Amino acid sequence: MQSTPRQAWLDWLRILAIFGVLIFHSAMPFATDLDWHIRNKETSNILLEMNQWLHMFRMPLLFFISGTVSYYMLQSRNAGGFIKLRMTKLFIPLIFGMLVIVPPQVYMERLTQGYHGSYLRFYTDMFATGPYPKGNLSWHHLWFILYLVLYDIICAPLFAWIVSTKGTNFRGKLAWLSKGKRIYLLTLPGIIVYTAFTLQYPESNTFWGDWAYMAYWLLFLIPGFLCIANPALMDSLERNRKTTFIIAFLSLVAINAVRWNDLSPWDVLPDWQHDYRTYAFMAMKSLCGWAWVLTCIGYGKKNLNRPHPALRYLNEAVYPFYILHQTVIVILAYYVVKAPDEVAMKYIFIVLVTLAICMAVFHHFIRPYNITRWLFGMKRIVNSPPKTESEG
Repeated sequence: MQSTPRQAWLDWLRILAIFGVLIFHSAMPFATDLDWHIRNKETSNILLEMNQWLHMFRMPLLFFISGTVSYYMLQSRNAGGFIKLRMTKLFIPLIFGMLVIVPPQVYMERLTQGYHGSYLRFYTDMFATGPYPKGNLSWHHLWFILYLVLYDIICAPLFAWIVSTKGTNFRGKLAWLSKGKRIYLLTLPGIIVYTAFTLQYPESNTFWGDWAYMAYWLLFLIPGFLCIANPALMDSLERNRKTTFIIAFLSLVAINAVRWNDLSPWDVLPDWQHDYRTYAFMAMKSLCGWAWVLTCIGYGKKNLNRPHPALRYLNEAVYPFYILHQTVIVILAYYVVKAPDEVAMKYIFIVLVTLAICMAVFHHFIRPYNITRWLFGMKRIVNSPPKTESEG
């Protein structure tokens, strides 16, 4: 089984990606035309455009990085051990999150819809109401964890074979993709799936019925695994980073030129569901998302491979932070949207206070205790046995 050392730039990129999720979700109450759990009366087109851009690649980037994480976990485990570890790190936090972390979000939303009961009453009735949005039982933002659980179970045998000695020849053949611009061939399956199926199956994050996006997200996870399995692929992404950025920038300009001039296919084409221009536009959106993901990877590898004393702490914090952040945002937003302040001040307040609260909860209530570390998918603290007199 091959062994590749952990790379600091991937950890930094994961931290930045989670911070991007904070920036994105904090803007949701204020972004024009975007439906969310809590909404401000006044909205911002600037925050809408920021979120439209972030939405193209924030979750694809996290899935790509998750593929690299799976690779490192499999270096010292077989498929069964990998699944067992992922169930501990993903499934336990998912269940805990659904029972403890997510319900306050749903409660706050119901209050805005006219619910007048106490939280205790809401919680005790929650299990009888059925799944969200009609009912109150939900995983909300933790859909990402659910999908990772499913992907890792499905892909475990394949991933374990790739990293084993039996997969040595296959890993070597991957180097073919590193030549010239061939690395971009990794994007084709995702672009095809997105173009062909997302209009029929819009994003819902509900698992059942979310067929297009379930396949789409997976097609970021697998390339992430393949690229870390053969370092030549990551080197190619670094080498081609300027080309990738140009593609990302120009495709974003093209998409917004269409949007801002009200030329989207569904706005101007009478039979847009069957018009080839609709699918060309959808392909452009997927290409843009892929290009931003690979831009982040290429420039991250080039500029972020710098160990730092804070890296280990922050790398531990990002997963609990992800689990906590949206609940804190929704609770804050419930009260903040009632204030008369400007949108910008409300947004900055939510970002900063959410960051402070989540980090404080992590530092004081999650990190020090094995039970909370387990509930949030962290490694347990192993206390070293006391030294004997002869050892001292």
